[in-house]
Amino acid sequence: MNRPASETLSAELHERAARVRLLALDVDGTLTDGRLLLAAEGIEIKAFHAHDGQGLKILQDVGIEIALITARTSDVVTQRAGDLGIKHVHQGCHDKRSSLRNLSRLLDLEASQVAFMGDDLPDLAPMGWCGFSIAPANAHPWVRERAHLVTRAAGGQGAARELCDLILDAKGLSAQVLRRFTAP
Repeated sequence: MNRPASETLSAELHERAARVRLLALDVDGTLTDGRLLLAAEGIEIKAFHAHDGQGLKILQDVGIEIALITARTSDVVTQRAGDLGIKHVHQGCHDKRSSLRNLSRLLDLEASQVAFMGDDLPDLAPMGWCGFSIAPANAHPWVRERAHLVTRAAGGQGAARELCDLILDAKGLSAQVLRRFTAP
């Protein structure tokens, strides 16, 4: 049997993950593979991984707030957030740290209770502010160097799900979630 990812974490990272009450994520390069597919008619196409969506829904089910904070504005992101029941969607955001800090204040959370996952330079400011910063495997090297944790999976390829499962493990909730899906 595979060991949960949280068992391979240092005690410090396990504590950081266990404190998370808000997980905020960049979109392009984190929930997608970073490619921007644009049709001649201006239609934008993004590919999201179903496992990431399931992980985000599970975190919401156990009381963890989810937010999307992205510099781009996209109807596709609005639709995906709606499909997943994500209430906190900040698009066209060029000061991600301020957006994250304001949301944290609104939710009455301290920085230590906030996690942020990003993949490129505009994500460094919120990653530096929050208590737990995460980069997907395919993030820019400068971002990976400054993250508390780098996932094994790439953005758009299950990186967010890997993080969701790790947070559940650190909070001791994995068995409870698994029972929900295996109970007769």
